[in-house]
Amino acid sequence: MADGIWLIGNKGMLGTELSLLLEKNGIPFTGTDRELDITDSAAIEEFVEKTAIARPFDWIVNCAAYTAVDKAEDDIEACRRLNVTGPENIAAFAKKAGAGLIHISTDYVFNGLGVRPYREDDPTDPIGVYGLTKRDGELAALENNPGTYILRTAWLYGIYGNNFVQTMLRLMNERDEVKVVNDQRGNPTWAFDLASVIICLITTVGNGKTVPFGIYHYTNDGDITWFDFAEEIYRMGREQGLISKDCSVNPCSSTEYPAKVKRPAYSVLDKVKTKTALGIEIPNWDISLQGYLKSLCIQ
Repeated sequence: MADGIWLIGNKGMLGTELSLLLEKNGIPFTGTDRELDITDSAAIEEFVEKTAIARPFDWIVNCAAYTAVDKAEDDIEACRRLNVTGPENIAAFAKKAGAGLIHISTDYVFNGLGVRPYREDDPTDPIGVYGLTKRDGELAALENNPGTYILRTAWLYGIYGNNFVQTMLRLMNERDEVKVVNDQRGNPTWAFDLASVIICLITTVGNGKTVPFGIYHYTNDGDITWFDFAEEIYRMGREQGLISKDCSVNPCSSTEYPAKVKRPAYSVLDKVKTKTALGIEIPNWDISLQGYLKSLCIQ
């Protein structure tokens, strides 16, 4: 078991979920968010000198990222600082400190033209600034610290941040009809499940099992379109009383919702490597969606 974890981005959707799970499992950690500028290596050194004297960090988990996909096209410098310079600095410090590093990445490192689930060793080919900086952030982390785990995920949703599921629930309670794109296919991922697998990785390594460093994929199992996802959100939402009115869910094409950045048409990630390395089963997307919606009912 790790004696000390530094969780970066602890107030975001994934970071908050992970913070709660670490507390529940009695795993000590220190969380930081925007108050610490990870693009400033001197600030990192100063923070660690003040924080980690009594309990050095055995692990660093980086959940911080610039994730505004369209805004990134006009905010290239800020996006690159957070998604590339930040991981570069963190990886360099982790190597110096002898700490394990877990860095979160994305399906956007691929171009979305695939016809089978993307494997970890497939060539990357990002199609926008966000995807490009996340890919470069992966490279920077691995180059500065070979003892790094990259966890790529996709279609993330959870209680503690804006996301597709929350948007659908709100719109379905406001409107008689919603239109959802039916030409983008991927794997929804419940933030709780991703946080759980991060803890699984930390505890597995801590218990002496060898998990090779490198890139891994984690999403919920099963691939669907956003339209499929919305239909099930509506069905389950009605069943659990989270949607109080009738609403028609209709398919449309991506061309009906033009954006600065084209979204990957195919974002399905292969998880065989992750399942084998950690010895885990991954919940199917509909099981996790049901669990998430139930958690909303008891908030």
